[in-house]
Amino acid sequence: MAGVSLKCGDCGALLKSVEEAQEHAELTSHSNFSESTEAVLNLVCSSCGKPCRSKTESDLHTKRTGHTEFVDKTADTVKPISLEVPKVTASESEEAVGASSQAEEMVVPEVDKKLLEELEGMGFSTARATRALHYSGNASLEAAVNWVVEHENDPDIDQMPSVPVNPKVEAPKPSLTPEQLKAKQQELREKARKKKEEEEKRTEKEREKERIRVGKELLEAKRMEEENERKRIIALRKAEKEEEKRAREKIRQKLEEDKAERRRRLGLPPEDPSTAKPAAPVVEEKKSSLPIRPATKAEQMRECLRSLKQNHKEDDANVKRAFQTLLTFVGNVARNPDEEKYRKIRLTNQSFQDRVGSFKGGIEFLELCEFERVEGSEFLFLPRDKVDMAVLNSAGSELDSAIKNPFFGVL
Repeated sequence: MAGVSLKCGDCGALLKSVEEAQEHAELTSHSNFSESTEAVLNLVCSSCGKPCRSKTESDLHTKRTGHTEFVDKTADTVKPISLEVPKVTASESEEAVGASSQAEEMVVPEVDKKLLEELEGMGFSTARATRALHYSGNASLEAAVNWVVEHENDPDIDQMPSVPVNPKVEAPKPSLTPEQLKAKQQELREKARKKKEEEEKRTEKEREKERIRVGKELLEAKRMEEENERKRIIALRKAEKEEEKRAREKIRQKLEEDKAERRRRLGLPPEDPSTAKPAAPVVEEKKSSLPIRPATKAEQMRECLRSLKQNHKEDDANVKRAFQTLLTFVGNVARNPDEEKYRKIRLTNQSFQDRVGSFKGGIEFLELCEFERVEGSEFLFLPRDKVDMAVLNSAGSELDSAIKNPFFGVL
């Protein structure tokens, strides 16, 4: 069976006639042609009307556009291709000469063969690739592809372009000279560089704005923390001043009572009430049958330390040492909450007994810090899940106040 098409062995393109094969060879320098029984199809896309000459072209069109419906308009009978040169009559020869003389006036434009091969390798037909390179000025592969995308719906997209030529005059110069092409490429590179710099500047501005915003938030958080700490210190100092005031008043009353007692022992009359400022009566606190415990943990700790100092007011040095030892226990746990050795105290340890255990209220203070008696009450142990930094900080503040305040526990 004679072939119905010619197939290029180099690129696989199907050609309808010997003339197309010759044009293909001139444009691509391909010379390996063979007869093929595969017909050159005429598949027209139903969506955009684009014609495709082979199944490969239709598959490529589907991949690029998503169009899947094609109408087969290939002729029912295709004439076999003969590789022999057909014999022509004299009249046909004259017509052919006339046609050739006219054809000589139109030629296929010269294009960059390397770019043409790359476009064909991407699946574009020879005519489409040649037309794209010609009308894009052989600028670049990207420019040719962009031209094809913009003009893919043109009715003559798959027709080989031709340009008029005058044999008596010099062939027209390419649309862009190498110098112009180089300048154009330099211009494109410069535009790309400027665009990249503008994008980087915009990104840097956004980053700077974000840094400023985060900085403001951190400064505001720090300011609020300092404000809260300042309020806490003011409240603590106010409480200390009130406690000092009560202590001074009690000392003044005690001095007045001692003065009156000395006058009585010396047989002197009592001091004239008009000249002497009467001592403020000592208001004795009524003790209820049930002890009233302070409401907050900090108040309970303060009351425990005050009781410890009042119960051992004759041994002020050892009381102060007990406070310092308790502060060491609390500080070790606060700094090393995961270390079990700081959360376990042996009650029978002689050093602990001398410093804390022998004082009424010392062990009670540790229990307020969540220490528990374990192993037959031989140890005080603070479980890791009960370590409360707020409680430990309150304990540290109360111990620090008890150590530094000379009037602590006087009332």
